[in-house]
Amino acid sequence: MEVIKIGVLTLSDKGSIGAREDTSGPLIQEMLSSIGANTTISRIIPDQQNLIQDTLVDWADNKNIDLIVTTGGTGVSPTDVTPEATRKIIEKEVPGISEAMRMASMQKTPNAMLSRGISGIRGTCLIINLPGSLKAARENLEIILPALSHAVYKIKGGTKDCGSE
Repeated sequence: MEVIKIGVLTLSDKGSIGAREDTSGPLIQEMLSSIGANTTISRIIPDQQNLIQDTLVDWADNKNIDLIVTTGGTGVSPTDVTPEATRKIIEKEVPGISEAMRMASMQKTPNAMLSRGISGIRGTCLIINLPGSLKAARENLEIILPALSHAVYKIKGGTKDCGSE
């Protein structure tokens, strides 16, 4: 199987100016390496919708990233705009990914219902919004990790059947 090229985008006003250490971004990169994914690009930027949109478009369209995972900006705070930015630039939503993460998270905390992250496709790139905390990012990514290689394969035009006999 082809190596999956990933981009990890951390959304944090404090992190973007060095006032907070990004712990979820490196964790996501490490976890995705377990499925043969290779980090092509990672960045920390502030919670600004236009900047998030521009970065996602650039990575999907110009950097040929297969999978972009964002971390942060998915809650209900006034500055949390990652889902809005993602929704503006995707062509197809893949709600099952985000639904699976929320369902599993609800087993651990009722605050999971406050997560507004979405998942979708732009061109041949899958984009997934994860929460920003280390614990929530880990728990959410663990849920979807087994399906990501197949999702990227199908998005890139793979023709093998999903099920096996």
